[in-house]
Amino acid sequence: MSYRFCATLTASLMLTFISAVPSALEAQSEPSVVAAAVEEFASDDAPAPAPVVSEQTGIASWYGIHWQGRKTASGVRFDVEKLTAAHRTLPLNTTVRVTNLLNGASVVVLVNDRGPYVGKRVIDLSEAAAKALNMVRKGLVPVRIEIIEPA
Repeated sequence: MSYRFCATLTASLMLTFISAVPSALEAQSEPSVVAAAVEEFASDDAPAPAPVVSEQTGIASWYGIHWQGRKTASGVRFDVEKLTAAHRTLPLNTTVRVTNLLNGASVVVLVNDRGPYVGKRVIDLSEAAAKALNMVRKGLVPVRIEIIEPA
């Protein structure tokens, strides 16, 4: 499947799901409850989630202080305190949401490096991103990677 086809299919499925949610809620709840839920969801206070373009699942690892200050593939220096990641094939400067499938925690990171080159891992995260996913102690966790802003 082509990238464009996958992106179109994903967007179409999301629209179908979103349009089905209010009718499913109305069938189960009183109209006032549904209206309140929709109003709360549509509130200007909460930022809208970024649309997903594509996704991948696999094992994530993290890298830390040993790499501090070294140049990444994008040319910027690695900083353990920044929310960044290394991926083998995604274009550099792509923004992705990484979700820890063990605990549901997620973080948005910028792909600015290449890797990982160990085993079948799909992404290497900075220490800050690993902390956000609560995976520092485990070291390796299953994740879902969602591209939210292509480079």
